[in-house]
Amino acid sequence: MNDHSQPGAGKISSHGNGIGVPSPDMIEKRAREIAMIDERKADDFTDGDWEQAHRELIGVSSENAPEETEQNAEIVEEWDMVAGDSGHRVPRTEEEEESVGEELVEEGVNEATHDQMVEARREELEEEGS
Repeated sequence: MNDHSQPGAGKISSHGNGIGVPSPDMIEKRAREIAMIDERKADDFTDGDWEQAHRELIGVSSENAPEETEQNAEIVEEWDMVAGDSGHRVPRTEEEEESVGEELVEEGVNEATHDQMVEARREELEEEGS
């Protein structure tokens, strides 16, 4: 899958609509869909469903804090942190551009798969009710 060291930045779109920052209502709706896919009632979503929905929509947050070492545990004074060089912009490589496209395609495929599973479960429920 992804070999990136950075966690995902969250979804750009959900169900074909741009989402920006997902609201708690959007996360709850996604958690209900996950419960349906797992053949449970949508109202019976679990904390695990909520966490999965949160990870899918907002992105995985890094839960691994960096280890404290003698080197990074030192208190740094303000004048030690002043940069001597302002740096420069590094041009993007073709590899980076492809990875962005690959991420977008993968996200779209995952979202389509989710939508198909939700729709299939709704059809199953309609057939059971008939």
